[in-house]
Amino acid sequence: MENVSFKSGFVAIIGNPSAGKSTLLNSLVGEKIAITSIKPQTTRNAIKGIVTTEDYQVVFLDTPGVNKTHTRLSKLMDKSINDSLAGTDLVIALSDVTRRKDDDLFLGKLKKVNCPVILALNKIDLLKDKQELLKMMESYKELYSFDEMIPISALTGEGIEALMQEVVKRLPYGPKYFPEDMITDSPERVMVAEIIREKALDLLSDEIPHGIAVDIEKMKKRVNKEIIDITATIYCERESHKPIIIGRGGKMLKEIGTKAREDIENFLETKVFLEIWVKVRKDWRDNDSELRKLHFLE
Repeated sequence: MENVSFKSGFVAIIGNPSAGKSTLLNSLVGEKIAITSIKPQTTRNAIKGIVTTEDYQVVFLDTPGVNKTHTRLSKLMDKSINDSLAGTDLVIALSDVTRRKDDDLFLGKLKKVNCPVILALNKIDLLKDKQELLKMMESYKELYSFDEMIPISALTGEGIEALMQEVVKRLPYGPKYFPEDMITDSPERVMVAEIIREKALDLLSDEIPHGIAVDIEKMKKRVNKEIIDITATIYCERESHKPIIIGRGGKMLKEIGTKAREDIENFLETKVFLEIWVKVRKDWRDNDSELRKLHFLE
């Protein structure tokens, strides 16, 4: 018999680059399903995080940071945001309270929204003067008619329970869209590629990360052994970037691989043999053919 009191819905998380959207998604779900980095534009596609209890199922969508579109890839990322907003039951607009001046970009997206919007003011753990928070909340009231404003810290967990309660309160009654033990619909290959990219983002210099992509060439369980062999390729845009990613004597690539392997083994719950190559695909972010090879286009 169908549970007529069961709530379910899709909730898009939007915000500026580096606002903490992926950290918030991981905090809400209680598992690491989205990569995080201090570098902007870490998320490139809408990643789903699913929370299911006896009373509700929330499907959170972690969208790319709202930014000005310059490359073909950035335009695809912007389309991903718009698509997520078009089919959502609720929006969490995430503001970084330490970078308040940049919020006009994500506010522009809210003009197209026809559902409740909760403003989550993130990184309150970094605010020294709490009066500043009150001033921000007052200023936001003049910019948009938010249904609720909740101060949070996605990193420490402060305010996350209150945010979740507000989300569930505004969800419609509906069906269970995904199995109750499912926390994301991202394929394992995508998750593994994202883990490798996260380690590269953390370790490489600022000018390189936006120009890299990771593709999983092979992912196969070894016969009669509890080990998975993975071959991955890091693609970069410039010949000059390749030696930086590899590092002197292969040191940088080895460090990326070592850190990635640890997380991949935890994710797959098995031993992993990871081999990473580095190749150049010139200006791949502006080339539809290359974007298709790297699975950004169908």
